[in-house]
Amino acid sequence: MAIRVVFVLLPQSLVLDWAGPAEALRIANQQLQARGHPPRFVLEFASPTPTSAGSVGVTLSGLVPLPARWDGPAWIVLVGLPGRTIAVEGPEAQAVLHWLRAQRFERDRLELVTICAGAVLAAHAGVLAGRRATTHHHHLDELRRVEARCEVVANRVFVLDAPVYSSAGVTTGIDLMLHRIADTCGEALAAQVAQTMVVALRRGPNDPELSPFLAYRNHLHAALHRVQDAVSEQPQADWTVPRMADVAHTSPRHLTRLFVTHAGVAPLTYLRRLRLAAAQLALQSGANVTRAAELSGFGSDTQLRRAWHQFGLAGSPSALQAVDGR
Repeated sequence: MAIRVVFVLLPQSLVLDWAGPAEALRIANQQLQARGHPPRFVLEFASPTPTSAGSVGVTLSGLVPLPARWDGPAWIVLVGLPGRTIAVEGPEAQAVLHWLRAQRFERDRLELVTICAGAVLAAHAGVLAGRRATTHHHHLDELRRVEARCEVVANRVFVLDAPVYSSAGVTTGIDLMLHRIADTCGEALAAQVAQTMVVALRRGPNDPELSPFLAYRNHLHAALHRVQDAVSEQPQADWTVPRMADVAHTSPRHLTRLFVTHAGVAPLTYLRRLRLAAAQLALQSGANVTRAAELSGFGSDTQLRRAWHQFGLAGSPSALQAVDGR
């Protein structure tokens, strides 16, 4: 089902907090439609009033009322406001807080995404009690004061505590939305959205290493991105360096130089890492080792096991299947 994404805007809402994430979702829909799939995200911009002035002075009109009901999966996105502290005494803010208190957040049904000081608004509504969250570094102490029952995490790009997802603010809202796109539509699509936005995929200092679907993409070489898009969409295909070079419209030797210079990895190493990631996803979905090898492009169980150990993955494919396929 399509996911309804409602950006809640108050007077002076920080434009980049909502415009960047909204563009990421729009581009994700565009990429899906280019592949012949329906759009996954339905964007709405809601407010207690039909018009609202943004942080840079532009007045937004046509805003819809705060939703009274939910008929399918939805995300509520709360964005930040300018200022050292967040004032919630005004009638618009009070209307939003009253509305938030009536929501019942549940994973894969109704989820909350906060960007920058949107976490402070959520705290004032009481929906962060017992949860982990982050916010802009200027508002960390304020968040602790407003909701003492929230575990406030500092020095993080974003924090995941489903069904609540929070980011540090401004451009990190794009990082969080790319992560949500990856969860919903796949990491390969998220990588393409990031490349279209010319955004370097980032994580906080304590977050896990980037998936191979997202790694090696922090460059601006269009032909190399084209190859990486094609390989990530079909890692199980019969890829060779000459076939990759055809996609880039260059020679195999030059493509290898491009990979090493811009991505920091050889083309066949990149391919094997993607195939390993695809195999892991298949095993986690319940496939046996033979089927996972087939789906990810390995010629046999033995090739999968050899690559597994070559790249230092913990355990074995059989062990992952036993844990996730129980």
